[in-house]
Amino acid sequence: MKPYISLIIPAYNEELRLGNTLKLTISYLNSIPHPYEIIVSDDGSKDKTTEVAKQFQDVRVVGDGVNYGKGAAVRRGMLEAKGDIRVFSDADLSTPIYEIEKVLTQLNAGFDICIGSRAIDDNLIRKHQPFYREFMGKTFNKLVQIFALKGISDTQCGFKGFTEKAAEDVFSRSQINGFGFDVEILYLARKLGYEIKEIGVEWYNDERTTVHPIKDSIQMFKEIIKVRRLHKDL
Repeated sequence: MKPYISLIIPAYNEELRLGNTLKLTISYLNSIPHPYEIIVSDDGSKDKTTEVAKQFQDVRVVGDGVNYGKGAAVRRGMLEAKGDIRVFSDADLSTPIYEIEKVLTQLNAGFDICIGSRAIDDNLIRKHQPFYREFMGKTFNKLVQIFALKGISDTQCGFKGFTEKAAEDVFSRSQINGFGFDVEILYLARKLGYEIKEIGVEWYNDERTTVHPIKDSIQMFKEIIKVRRLHKDL
């Protein structure tokens, strides 16, 4: 049966968190009336991420053993998915899986893309990042607004949903492999005429984040500068 929902979880060295994430995710998706598939897109993990994922019968693992970056992992999962609705979620479930209902509501209402946001309703942030990470995140978003993408208040929340058509069109054109891919896919979506809905979602900071506040921020800035050049012909 063709799945209605494809849930893509990009993962790099997530053996300690992934098992619990998959248990919670499968339990929730079994409670709603939609056929689904779960894809763990392994980004060349050096630990037992793949082995953990393969313990679950309802999970498909994709990846070729090479660490390209989160953007590449999400792209692979989105393009190998079969669902009418395709959602990617971070492996730490910083946004709880039940927030997928909000995404489904907006996509069923006619939007092509629905993205979770931490900036719309501060009350939904149940556990904040350290102040310096929040400051750097807000600074990054201001740079995004200036150089690439106006009108979206939080491009980096790792919880985004796409219709099948939008996912295949956008991700087949995306090229950025690092964390700056979020900006690129939204930039592409807007250039291609897709309707984007930004919604507030619950969010819990996980102190075990692998995102380096300085090194990765510099790399993301370099990537957003590339976005316009990469897609200037659209």
